[in-house]
Amino acid sequence: MKYSTSILILLGLTSRYAYAYEECSHCKVILEEDGVKWGAENRDWCVIPKKCDDVVPECFSYPFYECCQGCEVFEETEEGKWGAENGEWCGIKNSCFDNNTNTTVPVVEPETKADTKLKLWYNSPATTWTEALPVGNSHLGGMVYGGVKQEEIQLNEDTFWAGGPHNNIPEKAFTALPQARKMIFEGKFGEAQDYIDQNFFTGQNGMGYLTLGSVYFDFSDISDYTNYYRDLDLNEAIATTKFTANESNIERTLFSSMADDVIVYRIASDSKPLNFNVSHKCPLETETTASGNRLTLKIRGKDQEGVDSKLFAHCVVEILSDGEVTANDSTLSVANSKETIVLITAATNFVNYHDVTGDATKKIEAALSKVKDVEFATLKSKHVEAYKKQFDRVKISLPTNDAAEKQTVDRILGFNSSDDQDLVALMFQYGRYLLITSSQPGGQAANLQGIWNDSIDAPWDSKYTININAQMNYWPAEVTNLSECHEPMFDLIRDLAVTGKEAASKIYGAEGWMAHHNTDLWRVTGPIDAAYWGMWPNGGGWLSIHIWQHYLYTGDKEFLKNNYYILKDSAKFYVTAMQKDPNTGYLVTVPSTSPEHGYSEDGSSMIAGCTMDNQIAFDVLNQAILAAKVLGVDEEFQATLNTTMSNIAPMQVGQYNQLQEWFIDADNPKDDHRHVSHLYGLYPSGQISPFKQPLLFEAAKNTLNQRGDMATGWSIGWKINLWARLLDGNHAFKIIQNMINLVREDDGGNGRVYPNLFDAHPPFQIDGNFGFCAGVAEMLLQSHDGAVHLLPALPDVWKDGSISGLIARGGFEVSMEWKDGKITKATITSKIGGSLRVRSNTELSGEGIKVAEGECKNALLISPDVKKPIISEKSSIEGPSLEKYYEYDIETKAGQTIELTAN
Repeated sequence: MKYSTSILILLGLTSRYAYAYEECSHCKVILEEDGVKWGAENRDWCVIPKKCDDVVPECFSYPFYECCQGCEVFEETEEGKWGAENGEWCGIKNSCFDNNTNTTVPVVEPETKADTKLKLWYNSPATTWTEALPVGNSHLGGMVYGGVKQEEIQLNEDTFWAGGPHNNIPEKAFTALPQARKMIFEGKFGEAQDYIDQNFFTGQNGMGYLTLGSVYFDFSDISDYTNYYRDLDLNEAIATTKFTANESNIERTLFSSMADDVIVYRIASDSKPLNFNVSHKCPLETETTASGNRLTLKIRGKDQEGVDSKLFAHCVVEILSDGEVTANDSTLSVANSKETIVLITAATNFVNYHDVTGDATKKIEAALSKVKDVEFATLKSKHVEAYKKQFDRVKISLPTNDAAEKQTVDRILGFNSSDDQDLVALMFQYGRYLLITSSQPGGQAANLQGIWNDSIDAPWDSKYTININAQMNYWPAEVTNLSECHEPMFDLIRDLAVTGKEAASKIYGAEGWMAHHNTDLWRVTGPIDAAYWGMWPNGGGWLSIHIWQHYLYTGDKEFLKNNYYILKDSAKFYVTAMQKDPNTGYLVTVPSTSPEHGYSEDGSSMIAGCTMDNQIAFDVLNQAILAAKVLGVDEEFQATLNTTMSNIAPMQVGQYNQLQEWFIDADNPKDDHRHVSHLYGLYPSGQISPFKQPLLFEAAKNTLNQRGDMATGWSIGWKINLWARLLDGNHAFKIIQNMINLVREDDGGNGRVYPNLFDAHPPFQIDGNFGFCAGVAEMLLQSHDGAVHLLPALPDVWKDGSISGLIARGGFEVSMEWKDGKITKATITSKIGGSLRVRSNTELSGEGIKVAEGECKNALLISPDVKKPIISEKSSIEGPSLEKYYEYDIETKAGQTIELTAN
């Protein structure tokens, strides 16, 4: 019963004696008690008048829940049939079931509703942070609430973090390392974990990403309003709020300029002038000065875990208005304004991870001097042009229906019953939007929340969790045609390749560089949190793979040459740090953990040489060999790498026909842990192929089925990609359905998307958004396994559609159209030339096309060769049953476009 626990939540109502209360002016019953029907007005009880007894309710749920305006049924319970509108449950009207009534009564939309294609839109202001709408330009982030009487814009600056330059290298770790390894080899996992906790951690667990607080705009002369509408337009990266008040149409427009280093906010009225105050609040120590038309803020950073704050954020809010602007202490007042332009910018004294001597004021004044004499229309035009250069590269069309016309929160709530596939397209493009606005060349890499954070104590400090989450942020970068958005991640990796040398040498006595499972603005590389989570030496190795993948997508040999040292030094760490396991004879990483998961009865996660570690070590060593061959260098080192690779254990298939997570066959088929770390070899790596290693492919599928379809938000994002790699589009779509589930009080703990489409762990983590985006692309295009594979995992519900602008490895830009689940046309542009192999489940024809013979000739498309797996004697595994594929070869020249059509 939906309303049994919600009808008594009115606060501040006094105890009830009927003779002491006035009659209500309405008939809405809140409670019936002892024969008396009670309502509420002006935050006090009132008695429902007798005349209301003759009122026939329009729906079963009234007055406890409103009646729906439309007739779409989302759920049926014993009480009746329920709909959902404006993010709330409502009862379906009785009239919807009359025989002579049209059951497609349209939902009443706000009068101001405009074209909502690629827009997140709502008909009420945000009341929580996860209802607010994000804007950003990589450096400056804002969350726009769309308030009427009070607007809030919560601010972030990408270099404003706690603490200061340091590295968290434990002094006792190196001398304690042999004993820790000995304990693990002897199977004393719990003792080893306790010992490592005592000797490998400094108490400095990475510094937190901080908020700049919020700027508030208080409109004292606005009371009632109508025609409310707010949106975030992904086509232009602009947030807009519109409503009617005081006989005026009021429009507020905000963007974080992609062309200029400012947030621009326009407040306009088409009739009566507006009066409002501008102020700022922040939970951190802040010095606020109002002078002339400026609000100037100086915000001190935060000390954390014994590391003193070395950063100050400076922020300026500048008002340009046709009205009168006055300053009073810490507030600006604007009077009689029909148009006001607000310019906001911020900076810190951060220069890089070891230099905090920057001049924040100089940065701010430079940014403002470029824009304050420029017309709003010009600022907007420059911003939109810069943004669209990236966003417009990819277009997607999936089946749609009338549900796509609803406001976003209702689309989310009804997704699993509405067949609103256009919402998938919106969320895919939203992922691209978030990457563009949080990660641009010259900025910081997108952290656990991108660049958006309203707290000084964010979940997991909003750092970089590099045992999957930070990497997931960049899964869409290459394939969705946003390669330059990858640059901040490369910068982070280059920094870690320096600070990580200290960790390699002082903790492990090894060469090269490494990092554990977490880092921050200061590029710390020591273990973080505790052994169970943090004693994992593969964060740097996994990150280095982004360098190689960028090369595979672009074929940019100059980039590879400039960054080869990163790959080489990462490989050196594994060559010099891996140890021979006396129990197996294989080389292993030790101490380690299969991220945040263990099988030991003592609750420890400590291990030597788990499957994921071996997979990452293989990729790091193999990519270094391949890169050296491309560049024609380091022949002797290549031989060393090959020898090391040959001594790493192969993957194994266990007694439950599963891919083993550990060397020991200890997997529990009923375990639904969020991490599926041993499936790294399936995705994002390309080690597990249905064509080269069919038994491993089937074992990976069994493992994923055993782990279940529901998980945390980021894990769901990963699972979409995994099922796509398993060539099962319908199962991948089932995971999408699990993701698009609104977080609400009665969601059964299964809500995974907030009203503003932010992914929910919960709480908010942006990696799930990026995993979702990459997953949709992976369902439509793959290029890791010897060919450019068209529509490899198309679900039945995407029967007809199109996509343009995706990028395949080998530098191929791919556009496709399909109908009835089959490709009808593909247009492929070769950016760098070379052999193109195309794989499809439909026969194709086109100029210069030949049926494929032998191995693919393009090294950028070829998946690695791995060892034959060890199969448990208890296993009954068989290879997968694959549909028939057609493969074609085409020799291309740089700039050439190939058109293929279905036969």
